[in-house]
Amino acid sequence: MDVDTIVSLSTPPGVGALAVVRLSGPGAVDVLRALLVKTAPMPSVREPSLRRLTDPDTGEVIDEVVVTRFQAPGSYTGEDMVELSCHGGWLVPELVVEACQRSGARIADRGEFTRRAYLHGKLDLIQAEAVADVINARSRALHRAALVQMERGLSRRVSDLRERLLRLEGLLAHHVDFPEEDEPPVPITAVADQAARMVADLELMLATAPEGELLREGALTVFAGRPNVGKSSLYNALLGEERAIVSEEAGTTRDAIEAVVQIGGFPFRLVDTAGLREPAGNIEQKGIEIARGYLGRADVVLYCVSADEGPMEEDRAFLEAHDGAPVVLVNTKADIAKTQKHWDPEGTAARVQVSVESGAGLEEIRQVLPQLVYSSIVTAEQGVPVLTRGRQARGLRAAKVEVEAFSEALDQGLPAEVASTHLRAAETALEELLGAVSADDVLDVVFREFCIGK
Repeated sequence: MDVDTIVSLSTPPGVGALAVVRLSGPGAVDVLRALLVKTAPMPSVREPSLRRLTDPDTGEVIDEVVVTRFQAPGSYTGEDMVELSCHGGWLVPELVVEACQRSGARIADRGEFTRRAYLHGKLDLIQAEAVADVINARSRALHRAALVQMERGLSRRVSDLRERLLRLEGLLAHHVDFPEEDEPPVPITAVADQAARMVADLELMLATAPEGELLREGALTVFAGRPNVGKSSLYNALLGEERAIVSEEAGTTRDAIEAVVQIGGFPFRLVDTAGLREPAGNIEQKGIEIARGYLGRADVVLYCVSADEGPMEEDRAFLEAHDGAPVVLVNTKADIAKTQKHWDPEGTAARVQVSVESGAGLEEIRQVLPQLVYSSIVTAEQGVPVLTRGRQARGLRAAKVEVEAFSEALDQGLPAEVASTHLRAAETALEELLGAVSADDVLDVVFREFCIGK
């Protein structure tokens, strides 16, 4: 356990009304004492107090700050903590941090405050990840999922699964101790039934994993189609600003343009790509190659066909060859089509008529996209935990594999002591997920995502 005292600016650097500098560790109060005017009384615990902060070497006043003290273990980190609310800007916060360093503190590493909170038992590893997700959330959906995890929504489910594994192991203990007994208190079939229910519960939790991980980066939404069918106009309309150049000249978009937008509270990475056709030159060829690369990684495709022209051979060929992400067929330019050429090919997830000029169909797209990409989260009951990290999914998947192996061992009639090793392995997987047992390299991966000061 670290015993030194750390300091960091906890608000973004730059011009602003206020900045917060944090101290944590056994020497936090000593550092504060070194910075206060000698005659000033030490602020009481949890009572914000106005004080002058001075240079520890010269006694020169640095700033007038609001000091809040927290006493271990009743703080975020579980250690003695001090928070200094000073004036913002580039210089004052830097002077405060430097003064703290000269008084015995060192600069904190990324996520070190939260890492210390974890090490002092203030939160588990899932909650620590949720703190990072709350800070980095760019959508309401991730914010909601992270809050559920911070309030131990997922941790409670994982802890409950671990308790069930322990009870299952206890039921099996009689079969280990008295293998020759004809009528054990709990029949082996009852043990197998409980294991099957546990596998079903793990599968239910894992169902949110693919979509939950998308909440952090945004679902890759690729606009595709032939040149000059209105892809860029639709892109700008959904984005709410002009990012892509719109021109009557076919093939205007040569490179992929990417932006993150919130649709229905869910994050989407919108990518406008070059029109798909026989390239007219090397630059356009490169643009089409980039477009096909995005299509291969897409989570959903908005394939645009001009409503006044209808589908061409290239459109039919694309849909016949495409076997990746779900496709929403968007009939664009519906406002100028004299006779709408309806096309409803097999293999598309939805079809929408859109006019960017009038706005018709845009709301329908905004409703369709979350239902297609985030269906399990959209339909989940409020408060149901969502897996937002690959580490969480891997932990539950490892536990599921071991419980399934346990069931298979029972089916094969293997000795109870052999079967029970799989239960213990499943318990270990869940303990690692919570951080009850974790190697330092796992902790490094989790906490390096944090900003300095958290």
